[in-house]
Amino acid sequence: MDIRHMQYVVEVARFGSFTKAAEALHITQPTISKMVKNLEDELGVEVFIRHGKKVELTDAGHVIMQHAQHISNSFENLTSELNDLTHFRKGRIRIGLPPMAGANFFPGVMSRFREQYPGLIIQLVEDGSKKIEAQVASGALDMGVVLLPANAQVFESFPFVYESLQLLVHPSHPLAGRKEAALSELSEDAFILFREDFALHDRIIAECIRAGFKPRVLYESSQWDFISEMVAANLGVAMLPETICATLDPERVCVLSLVDPIIPWQLAMIWRKDGYLSFAAREWIRFTKGMLADRHNAAVDTR
Repeated sequence: MDIRHMQYVVEVARFGSFTKAAEALHITQPTISKMVKNLEDELGVEVFIRHGKKVELTDAGHVIMQHAQHISNSFENLTSELNDLTHFRKGRIRIGLPPMAGANFFPGVMSRFREQYPGLIIQLVEDGSKKIEAQVASGALDMGVVLLPANAQVFESFPFVYESLQLLVHPSHPLAGRKEAALSELSEDAFILFREDFALHDRIIAECIRAGFKPRVLYESSQWDFISEMVAANLGVAMLPETICATLDPERVCVLSLVDPIIPWQLAMIWRKDGYLSFAAREWIRFTKGMLADRHNAAVDTR
């Protein structure tokens, strides 16, 4: 027994005729007669009583018809739902974004995506790169933006930002009049860092240790704008990506190129290699790749 048996019973009962049901289904009359006969043999009951060219349901046929109608309707609903999913009229995407990436790279992408696919729901989780990576690995998120490098054995990815960290100091700081500074020159300064669940927290501390000192961390925050405001209040020095630094008021915060070492800030969208991706999630990846690549190319052209 398969779904076609149910559909054929419904159509024969509706038309009261094998011939008319066959025409409606665009199959031959012998085909539909054979399928109904197979169903009767399988169930051991008669479904229809034949009166010449007219047919009527038996008592057993009425019972089968009720279930056949329900099954046929459910199958039509199933195919309709699947069609909505595969044509991106329905679906949900769970995405993790760090605060800096979310604020500076994705509002435009999400707006354009929403215009094109109004039926898709985007569920955003804002957190640090380390937590996002863990949630993508566990399946709690479909994908997320993280600081590279990411575990290539676990994740598929596409990178879309290639920047470096820059140094933020108060205008009264001894380094404020310079264009660049080495990390070792900050050994006596108080540092303002992102929280421990942000990958930049560990990376900056590791680079300071390589430069010969352990940084004195005075404050930690999850918000880049609060970090820059604390530098503007002369509470310490900080490091933020080029994209963020370009938005800061030079009268309140001085931005220097950080050299020796240069600390990269490279972002990528990641998703699990062995995880299931919904149709909506796959379309988000395709769409986002295109938009972020266009943005990157435009930025390169203006340099």
